[in-house]
Amino acid sequence: MRPRRLPSALTVLGAVATATALALGPAGPATAGTQRPAPARQTAAAHGLTSVTDLLAQRLLLADKVAAAKYGTDTPIDDPVREAQILTDVRVRAAALGLRPDAVAAVFRDQIEANKLVQRALFARWDAHPGERPTERPDLAKEVRPALDRITTGLLTALRDTERARTVPSCGPRLATAAGWSAYTHRLDALHLEGLGRALPSVCAGSR
Repeated sequence: MRPRRLPSALTVLGAVATATALALGPAGPATAGTQRPAPARQTAAAHGLTSVTDLLAQRLLLADKVAAAKYGTDTPIDDPVREAQILTDVRVRAAALGLRPDAVAAVFRDQIEANKLVQRALFARWDAHPGERPTERPDLAKEVRPALDRITTGLLTALRDTERARTVPSCGPRLATAAGWSAYTHRLDALHLEGLGRALPSVCAGSR
């Protein structure tokens, strides 16, 4: 029987709506510059999976800087050599942490694809709307990749710490709830929400 690939972007969207309703309560929407309230956050945090989904959301937001660094240059969105280097590195580091290298590589492969999904959409948006094009070009080597490397280290630790939670049958819906909180607290828009849905399929052990 083919396993379900959960959660999808629509599942995450539903979780975001639930998280929003729970977090806002009678207090109304958060204003700019204020931190999202999350009185019921312990529901997701109790399962530990927000430690994973928060990092996935942060990595997706960095895709904007990656895209800004590449747009209008000869640097392609797809970089098979670097992607292979990343996957080789996380396999080695996963083994050192006592994790299954191939399973961890699958999670990071999804992160790479989610990141490229956002980059492609931003390229298309900037082509269609020149006024929205970035006015600054971040330095990939000095600014963006070190930030991605820090998230990689954090994500490997989070995957180790949540290994048990990611193997139980209820991981799918719990992951969707955690992703909903992360999408809400990081204020993800529709594009990044779609990216988050693409980033999630391999997190739960039962989805592979």
